Amino acid sequence: MATSNPSVILPVGVGYGVVVGIGFFFAGVMCCISWLQNRYTRFSTKTSEEFNTASRSVKPGLIASGIVSAWTWAATLLQSSTVAYDYGIAGPFWYAAGATVQILMFAVLACKVKQNAPRCHTYLEIIYTRYGAAAHIVFIFFALLTNILVGSQLLLGGSAVVTSLTSMNVYAAIFLIPLGVCVYVVLGGLRATFLCDYSHTMILMIVMLYFMFSVYTTNPLIGSPSAMYSLLQEAAIKRPVAGNLDGSYLTMKSNFALVFGIIQLCSGSGTVFLDQAYWQRAIASRPTTAWVFFRARTPLVRAYLLGGVAWFAIPFGFATTLGLAAVALADHPSFPTYPNPLSPSQITAGLASPLAASALLGKGGAVALLIVLFMAVTSCASAELIAVSSILTFDVYKTYARPAATPQQLILVSHIMICVFGLTMAIFACIWNAIGIDLGWLFLVMGLLIGGAVFPAAFAITWKVQTRAGAITGAVGGLMAGLIAWLVTAKVHYGEITVATTGLEYPTLAGNLAAIMTGLILSAAVSWLKPDDFDWEVTRAINASQDDSVASNTETVDMADVGADDEKRMRADDEKRRRDETIALEEPSKLRSAFRLAWISSALLTFIMNFLIPIPMFLSHYIFSDRFFTAWVVISFIWVFCSAAISTVLPVPIVEALAFFKQLATDIRIDLGPGRKREKSSVAA
Repeated sequence: MATSNPSVILPVGVGYGVVVGIGFFFAGVMCCISWLQNRYTRFSTKTSEEFNTASRSVKPGLIASGIVSAWTWAATLLQSSTVAYDYGIAGPFWYAAGATVQILMFAVLACKVKQNAPRCHTYLEIIYTRYGAAAHIVFIFFALLTNILVGSQLLLGGSAVVTSLTSMNVYAAIFLIPLGVCVYVVLGGLRATFLCDYSHTMILMIVMLYFMFSVYTTNPLIGSPSAMYSLLQEAAIKRPVAGNLDGSYLTMKSNFALVFGIIQLCSGSGTVFLDQAYWQRAIASRPTTAWVFFRARTPLVRAYLLGGVAWFAIPFGFATTLGLAAVALADHPSFPTYPNPLSPSQITAGLASPLAASALLGKGGAVALLIVLFMAVTSCASAELIAVSSILTFDVYKTYARPAATPQQLILVSHIMICVFGLTMAIFACIWNAIGIDLGWLFLVMGLLIGGAVFPAAFAITWKVQTRAGAITGAVGGLMAGLIAWLVTAKVHYGEITVATTGLEYPTLAGNLAAIMTGLILSAAVSWLKPDDFDWEVTRAINASQDDSVASNTETVDMADVGADDEKRMRADDEKRRRDETIALEEPSKLRSAFRLAWISSALLTFIMNFLIPIPMFLSHYIFSDRFFTAWVVISFIWVFCSAAISTVLPVPIVEALAFFKQLATDIRIDLGPGRKREKSSVAA
């Protein structure tokens, strides 16, 4: 066993312990939290609105943390380290910069959702209301395709690492990883994903800083930036990097890293703009948080901008540590594959960082990497589960099967669809694994399959000129163009169409660019031929007629679960929610101000991250000196600390947290006091 797979350094029981034990631990925690929430707050997971939209009451700090967590896939940790191993320091930067843009730009769409469709449950409801059933079905296809690709990627990467480190059966890992996630999402709904996102992100930050401090300060194999610099120089002599200046790992002049960055821009646009999970975070935010700024602040815009900046640090810091460590230690006897280098299949499977963690810290490093990867997989999987559940519940079941569905029927369907999609993404991951498709291939190809629908979906909420024909033509035409460019480039460049050739840089670059640009051009051109002049009041009326009845049903359910003393507080909270929605609808000038802020801020940050910093360094043909590399590492540390503050400190305002726990303690004391204990016990029974 050790000879055939030298990366196996942990017993198989550890794999099952992490996958099953930690998964059900969080399920148990969420069960307790949901019970406390249902009993002592006005938010009940027994209602459809709370389950699918968190009652549109989530604060900006938790939104930012949720964004960081939802965008931290298995690929964020594994693929970023792969490109660091392949391209050197340019790889982590381009991975982070290429995928941060979409989060920053989504702040624009988040504002537009609050401005033009504040009561929607999914972005597909906007498509249906504006363009009708035909376009709705087309975009349901792209939305579900996005979620299936993302979900199966999570399981594919996570199971590969678990199997590599512990020899756990890969198919058992694929099916067991989402099991605990399904349980706690069914128990707690969207709010549960936010709470678990927060805890998972905190663990991720702790473990990542643990690896960073070990590699760059204390570990005897490296121990300092200068030692890493020397090892990377030696590695460039033995294994020069194709396409890099002088074959160096210490330069931003990396042709293939730049190609990867462009692919990342295209692919990431599809996986953010078409994934209901990101729209759901905008929908779940408090209505008034879409427009308040400075004196009245704009928390929703701030949440997406801070979330994007915070997320940048994760692939940048993680891969600059473990990805480069895999390069530096590849020829050291402690490296699991020594004396052989990583094989191409191990590289594309994303095993560079797990093997580096094993070499640096032995079994402890392997366990830490396994836990943090499991956290990343499950937190993102929970977002995908509740996102698909919302689509299947509101856009399929409610729209086409039972338009008059009651809230109780909707919540039942939501629960069922979570389990259905958990099984579906596991099945697809098994299919990919059986036919030899790994994480790297799927990551590069995904954008050309969904990229055509990116701009049509964004225009649906931002551009009143776009027509139904423009939206459908752009999405479908982009898909066809992407497939053709992808396969033709593979055939012309490499002489054959195989899994290997279609997963290389140039075919996937051609397919991604063709898909997203064709979608943009066709959507704009067809719409301009006979432009629309859409009235946003139509989408602002989505679910307006159901709002009062839903609120009434919510109150009825809540009143059955809480004591009479809580009724006044609940009614006041509900009244505040309605007042907030009214303000958001009646003050479009403030929403437009937030939109301008989001647009300017995201454009400026995108320009800095994708042009101002990397392009001059690319064109200057500069190879890092020892001191410059040390400064680069220090910057990564600072950025990770800032990211940790944004994603773990910002979501917990101290004053509000103390007030919450004080109120909770008071409620529990009253609940258990004389005259109330029997009453509450009978209700609970």
